[in-house]
Parts: sequence; C-alpha cells; structure tokens
Amino acid sequence: MEKIVEWLVGQVWSIGLVTFALCAGLFFSVATRFVQLRYFKEMIKLLFEGKSSDLGVSSFQAFCMALAGRVGIGNIAGVATAIAFGGPGAVFWMWVMALLGGSSAFVESTLAQLYKSKVGNEYRGGTPYFIEKGLKVKWFAMLVAIVVTLSYGILLPGIQSSTIAVGFENTSGINKSFTGVLLVVLLAAIIFGGVKRIANVAEKIVPFMALGYVAVTFIILFVNITDVPAMFALIFTSAFGVNELFGGIVGAAIAWGVKRAVFSNVAGVGEGTYSSAAAEVSHPAKQGLVQAFSVYIDTLVICTATALMILITGMYSVTPEGKEPLVETMGGIEAGPIYTQEAVASIFPGFGSLFVSIAIFFFAFTTLMAYFYIAETTLIYLDKKLNMQWLNTALKFAFLVMVYIGSVESASLLWALGDLGIGSMAWLNLIAILLLSKPALKVLKDYELQKKAGIDPVFNPIKLGINGADFWEEKCKEKDGISSKNKRPAG
Repeated sequence: MEKIVEWLVGQVWSIGLVTFALCAGLFFSVATRFVQLRYFKEMIKLLFEGKSSDLGVSSFQAFCMALAGRVGIGNIAGVATAIAFGGPGAVFWMWVMALLGGSSAFVESTLAQLYKSKVGNEYRGGTPYFIEKGLKVKWFAMLVAIVVTLSYGILLPGIQSSTIAVGFENTSGINKSFTGVLLVVLLAAIIFGGVKRIANVAEKIVPFMALGYVAVTFIILFVNITDVPAMFALIFTSAFGVNELFGGIVGAAIAWGVKRAVFSNVAGVGEGTYSSAAAEVSHPAKQGLVQAFSVYIDTLVICTATALMILITGMYSVTPEGKEPLVETMGGIEAGPIYTQEAVASIFPGFGSLFVSIAIFFFAFTTLMAYFYIAETTLIYLDKKLNMQWLNTALKFAFLVMVYIGSVESASLLWALGDLGIGSMAWLNLIAILLLSKPALKVLKDYELQKKAGIDPVFNPIKLGINGADFWEEKCKEKDGISSKNKRPAG
C-alpha cells in the first residue's frame, strides 16, 4: 500500500508541478503588477476593517480561518524535511515561493469572493463554486469537489494528528491512543457547531500561537547573535550552488523548497478560497489582499522561524534522496518535529521539547478545524448535485475516525497520503485560476480605480460585465430596489 501511494506521489509531485507552481506565481505577479507587494500596507489595514454579519464572518476571522489551515505541522515538521533533503538552500526557495505565491493567493481568494453563494444562513464558496459559475464546466467542478472532500476529509487529517501524538509521546510519554481520543472529543465539540464556532475558536488561538512561536525564535537568535550572519550566508550560498558542501544539490533545494512551501502556505492549492468566501466584505479584492498577507505570515514568518531555529543551533542533518549524507548532526533521527524540539531544547533545556509539542498541538489542531470546514463546504456543493442529506453526518464521523487513526499509525504513509492530496488539488486549482485570470484582473482594476477616486470600493459585477457572480448581482439589485424576480439569467 505504502509503495503504491509513494509511486502516485512521485507522479503528482514531479518537476512539472514544481515548475507549474513557480510559473503560475510569476505569471500572476506580472499580470497584477506585483499586487502582493504594492498593496502590503493596504493588506494590514483591510485585515481589521471588515465586520461580521448574520451570514458572514469578519475579514480578520476569515484571515484566521485561512491561517489556521496554512499554519500547521508543515511549518515545523515540513520545514525540517525540506532542510533534511534539500539542504539550507531550500529555505531560500521557500521564500521565493511565498513571494510569488502571494499573487496566486490573491487571485484564488478574489475569485472565491466573486463567485460565492448564500447557502442557508452562511456564505459558502471555493474552487468548485467558481469553476461552475466562472468557467461553467460542471464536470470539472464536480471532480475538484470530490478530490478536495477526499483530501481534506480523509487524506490530510492524519498528518496533523500523528504529529501531535508523536510530539507528546516523545516529550511526556503520553500514549498516542489517549491523544487520539482527546483530539476526537475536542474536534467533535467544534465541528458540530458550524462555521461560526470554527471562526471564533480560530480567531482566539491563531494570533496567540503565532506570536509565542516567533518570540521564542527571537530569543534563540539573540543568544546566538554572532552566528546570524553566517547562517544567512549559508542559506543564500546553498540556494545558488556556491556553497562547497551543498553546491551539488541545488535542484533538490529548489524542489524541496517549493514543495514544502506549497504544502505549508497552500497558495495556489485553493485552501484559502473556502474561508475567503465566508467573509463579509464590500469588494472581492479586499479579501484577496487579506489572504495574500496570510501567505506571508505562514511562510516568511512561521516557516522562517522554524528554519532559523534549526540552522542557528545546528540541529539538522542533510541526506539528499539517493545520496550519501552531507551533514549527520542528528545521528540518523528522521527529519520532523524532533529537529525543532532539539533546537529549542539546546537553549531551553527541559522546556524546549515541551514548548514545541504545545506549539504543534495548537498549529495542528487549528489546521484540523480548517480541514473539516473545507471538506464540509465541498460536500455541501456535492450534496446540491447528489441530494444525499446523510453525507454531511458521514463526513463528520469519517473525519474524526481518520484523526484517531492518524494518531496511532505510521507517519511515513500519512505524509505520502497528504502529499498526494495537496499535489492533486494544486494541479486542478492552478489550472482553474489561470483560466479565470481575466475576471480576477477585472476585479483588481475596478478596486484600484475606486481607490484612486478616493472612495471605499464597492463591487458591482453588472457594470464590469462579469457573469456568474449571482450573489453580488442580487446584492446590487436589492440595494437599487429591484426585485430578484426580474434578475436576468447569468451567462
């Protein structure tokens, strides 16, 4: 089973996907004139501007929900893996992917807002929704919905729960089965409460965990302040093949840097589209900018924090796939959270490992909440087509079962399943947002024109000639006092 999954991962995560993700980020950066850099100050302002409503969450809550999905064990174990197989240079390529990925995140999140729907008393949207409404290719939308539901509902949860269980077993000797049961109970109390409960929990936990993690990083860097210049020199020389030790693995550095950046910040994968659609904003571009900022927090802040702690303390090994070890500091210990635990423990003996275990718990737990919300959103889309009311309840129980199984099963198989899910979604979502780049760029131009006119941007798809934005059309017509009965059909 494990060999079959690994073979499939090799097909999905070929050099083709690495190149595709980089090129897509570059294309969107050029097409938007590097919106992810030009509007940096605006991103922070918009983060705290929007307010929640009876139907939607606030911009900050949507940001925290998206960040909950982005900031997970990929930020701790994933970074360690990138360094172990790609060397210190992989960190640089993670930064590059984050900067380019910010534009991909802007486009996909803007599209999610543009084509969102009102389902019951909540806003719902995401990749399948904008494929059906924007591209009008229903079979493609159905395929994406099925892949996303299986990925976030079945394939990915086990990675997060496994890392939590292993972390607590290594530091406190807590039985993994006990951790699994505890996770199931806590998650059940949240996921049966709906999107508002998920948003409220994420809003409280995410900022706290991120700030604490970065604070510890600064302390470790301060203690090793004289080694900081050499550490950054190591990253840059390794990234470009100049370093004598790591010069022969530049290709691995690029591949693993991009792979783990995509796994961590999921820019272009579509993960941020689901929480983006849930936000209450006056213009789709506003949420696009907020979500671009979340990519920076994930990779340039949290992933970088992990990388710097590992590198500055020397708690890492480098063994490129199929080659002899280049660095063996960790004595054959498998790359993962232990690298980070040892790095922190080298400065805080007796406290470091426990701190990282607690950080892993918060990072992974909030990610699990985000995973369920995404799987539920795509299942709601499928349910409209299949009309099987029991699917949502089945998803809840299947998700909780996979969380428990992940807590007690082999980590290598779980990582392979997760890579398979992320890679599959990346191919499908990147194709979709490239095909829908025209309406996304129209939305951005409209936002910029209104900003230049000195007004708070308000979106009207009818004026822009964008079809399929049913929610926004209805909103504009209600504002103008036009009955929804007279609404022209989209198309």
